[in-house]
Amino acid sequence: MAVQEILAGMPWWVKWVAIPLIAIVVFGGLIASVIGFVIGLLFKVLVFVALVGGLVYLVRKFTGSSSSSDRDW
Repeated sequence: MAVQEILAGMPWWVKWVAIPLIAIVVFGGLIASVIGFVIGLLFKVLVFVALVGGLVYLVRKFTGSSSSSDRDW
């Protein structure tokens, strides 16, 4: 028996309300953990980009833009 055959005889509210609610109750902790991890990772990436950008800005500001230092890179 396929899942589609099982769900075919069910009312609409079972398919669209009850089953998603059961999934959220059962997997809610896992879903929250994954979302928290992704948000934390994005925040760390943004902090990293901001710190690297600030470092590049400070280095360029205090070292000047001499052509000899550009060739070293």
